[in-house]
Amino acid sequence: MYFKQTIRKHPDTGSYSGYFRLVESYRNADGRVCHHTILNIGFIEDATPEQLNEIQKRLTNKYEQKQSFFEQEEDDTVMHYVHEFWQRIVASKKVDIKNAVNQKTLVEVESLVHSNVREIGSEHICYQTWQKLQLAELLLSKGWTQEQVNLAATQIISRAVYPASELKTSRWIKENSAVCELTGYDSEKITKDKLYQSALNLYKVKDALETHLSNRTNDLFDLEDKIILYDLTNTYFEGQKHNSKLAHFGRSKEKRSDAKLVVLALVVNVEGFIKYSSILEGNIADCKTLSAMIDKLANHSTIKKAVIVLDAGIATEENLQLIEKKGYQYVCVSRSKLKQYQALSNKLPVVIETKSKHNVSLKAVSTAKNTDYYLEVTSHTKALKEKSMTLGFEKRYQEELQKIQNSINKKKGIKRADKVHERIGRAKEKYPSIQAYYEIDIKLDATTKLVTSMSWQKNVPKYDTKTDGLGVYFLRTNIDLNQEVTVWNIYNTIREIENTFRTLKTDLDLRPIYHKNDDATMAHLHLGLMAYWFVNTVRHQLKNNGINSCWSEIVRIGNTQKIITTSGTNNNEQIIMVRKCSLPNKNLANIYTILKIKHQPFVKRKSVVHKSEPKKNIYQQIQDD
Repeated sequence: MYFKQTIRKHPDTGSYSGYFRLVESYRNADGRVCHHTILNIGFIEDATPEQLNEIQKRLTNKYEQKQSFFEQEEDDTVMHYVHEFWQRIVASKKVDIKNAVNQKTLVEVESLVHSNVREIGSEHICYQTWQKLQLAELLLSKGWTQEQVNLAATQIISRAVYPASELKTSRWIKENSAVCELTGYDSEKITKDKLYQSALNLYKVKDALETHLSNRTNDLFDLEDKIILYDLTNTYFEGQKHNSKLAHFGRSKEKRSDAKLVVLALVVNVEGFIKYSSILEGNIADCKTLSAMIDKLANHSTIKKAVIVLDAGIATEENLQLIEKKGYQYVCVSRSKLKQYQALSNKLPVVIETKSKHNVSLKAVSTAKNTDYYLEVTSHTKALKEKSMTLGFEKRYQEELQKIQNSINKKKGIKRADKVHERIGRAKEKYPSIQAYYEIDIKLDATTKLVTSMSWQKNVPKYDTKTDGLGVYFLRTNIDLNQEVTVWNIYNTIREIENTFRTLKTDLDLRPIYHKNDDATMAHLHLGLMAYWFVNTVRHQLKNNGINSCWSEIVRIGNTQKIITTSGTNNNEQIIMVRKCSLPNKNLANIYTILKIKHQPFVKRKSVVHKSEPKKNIYQQIQDD
């Protein structure tokens, strides 16, 4: 029960003041919230707002037969009105006083029905992350409406929890998830077209979002961007993409030479947070992408003194000179093995143990070719791996040559010289790292010009020279090599960007791309990056507390918590409906505790549906008339 006030003219004083009614809320059979007036009280001149609140609270407790466990100071005015109003309620017979007890005890067990079960745990984690990142405030400052902001929150959270197409996402939101109950967006308004448009709107403010998120995560976790990582990956399209300016054939990371590609370039810090992203043409060379990235970095005040860690494919002489010219330091893998170098006289080799419990030898060396510092890295484990790969390639190359020889020896096999050479060429193209160490001898029939025999022999000295260098590579840097281990540790942070790409492509399903036009493609990739911000924000907090689970495992744990509507009929033939979240299991409760968020996304929501009067049949009404 509560007081509802309207302003009316007091007939005795002639002034305007509050006219009160005692009201209760309920939902009718159609689910609409209605108000039921229990008592028309009139004007109350001698009660303060605090006293009015106490009056309505005591009347509600009296109606539900609740008693306080604590002694309360009695207010004469409050007690007077409570007694008066209660007598009037009893006399009016507007409520059934006989059965006015706690309605939970009156619900018939056989009438209990559970419905509208939705997943909420993972959505709750992401929505709390949305609030921590303060994205709503940024979008509102850009002129977005509250409805657009709520839709954007719904879409990004959905992308993180259930990465799928816009059509599948709209179905998931309407049928499986409680995300709209968190964000406040009407799930009935969700369509694939609205999701398409929301993604496009988010991409329009890409630069502002990246800058805001970069600064916000630095503030949240007290991060300093002293080391940044730069690398590229690509993803492929399903479809022809005839009119696309982005999609081109190139070297696919997934070995999809049959599909057109688009390149995604990322700059991240060692904690995995994105500093800058760019979507490029699918056939662009890795080494051609650095210049634009350096210009973008100049706009970030927090990383002007950072060390840039690069992969070998990007670390050309031209790019390294560009980095140094802009005032940055760099660490990278040398694109080629040094042939003429010597160990620094004042440096001894350093042996360290990696995280995987393997020993690696580090030796500072120099070369007369340039003034950069080099670190020779020797890894026995890497040597064994490379040797195993080399033996595998060698075995398969010999099998290809044996097939060609067998065909020559067959009665109706391929013997024409041009065809034989063509097959040998394909084998060499397939195994370029091995074919250079084999010498192939072919003999022809002088009359028919057909191949009569074929033999091959391995160049052992040349092959041994190759295998002697297995497991050895060189790190290159313009940092003073006072501490070899420091340079080694800086370079190994590049594993974090590899983890970023892995999360994007697996957990967030960034591949393949089905969109037909370039705008939709860029919006799709950007939406995946926005979802990644949520993922990395959550995982960063969990990893600092010893939980290293991948994102898909965190989502699985989150999905164990549901929200459910339970309804039942009481003795007054009222339908009591309660919507409540299930308790989180042990693992999810631990995650909630680490993230410092509530274990229950919602408090209990209760409603009472009064029995509605049956509507008179229109045809019966016509007959009665």
